[in-house]
Parts: sequence; C-alpha cells; structure tokens
Amino acid sequence: MGDAARTDPGPAGRMRIGELARRAGVSARVLRYYEQRGLLCAGRDANGYRTYDTDAVETVTRIRELLATGLNTESIRDLLPCAQGGPGLNPCTFSCGVVERQMAQLDAEIAELQQRRAALGAYAQVMRERRAQDEALAAMALRSG
Repeated sequence: MGDAARTDPGPAGRMRIGELARRAGVSARVLRYYEQRGLLCAGRDANGYRTYDTDAVETVTRIRELLATGLNTESIRDLLPCAQGGPGLNPCTFSCGVVERQMAQLDAEIAELQQRRAALGAYAQVMRERRAQDEALAAMALRSG
C-alpha cells in the first residue's frame, strides 16, 4: 500500500500524508506538489513514508488561503514565515509589500479587462445597429415587393 493511502499515525506528534490530506481537506497529490514547490516540509519515517508535524494542517490552510488570493507558489513560499499564528499575515514590511504589489497587479488586470469589455461592447453596439438597419431594409423590401 502506498503512502498516499496510509492514514495511521506515524511517530508521536507526526502524521502520514494520508492523515494530513484528510485533516486538511486536500489530496495527497496536492501535498506532494506543495512539498515539491518548497511550501511544505515532510520528514521520513523508518520505512520511507512521508511524515508531517501536526502544525502542517495550519500550513496547508494558509497555503490554500494565499493561493485563493492569486499569489503564485514562489510568493507564497516567501510569505509562509509571515503566515504563522492564525489567519492572515504578520504585517511586516515584506508581507505588506507583497500584498500591495499583488493588489496593484490585480488593479491593472481589472483595468485591462474593463478596456477589453468596452471595446467588445462597441463592437456589439455596431452589430445591433447594423442588424436593425438590415431588418428595416428587409421590411421595406417586403412591403414594396
């Protein structure tokens, strides 16, 4: 049986990947990805199975919260030390800077989307006007014909 299917606890105060996945509400595959990206640290027990400290559940929760903001895994890796002790981030200069930059990036993306929507709206308006003209011409042709 692979380590992803294991849910029995490992050494005292540690859990295997299946147990962490269950407690955190994610798949073992996601946990392996987080580990690969440097977001989560796993130990190994005597038979080579991954083991995690009990605080790994909170770490996974923070990772999920930060991913939901649109931050990439590199930024999250850098921010994780600022994400200890409950929801949110400790308001250090670094974390405030990352958050401000992310918000500025989102503002720029929103502005671009608004411009694209306005351009598309202009196309839609021209199409509606042309359709109305075509329908009017067709109606006149039917009446005179």
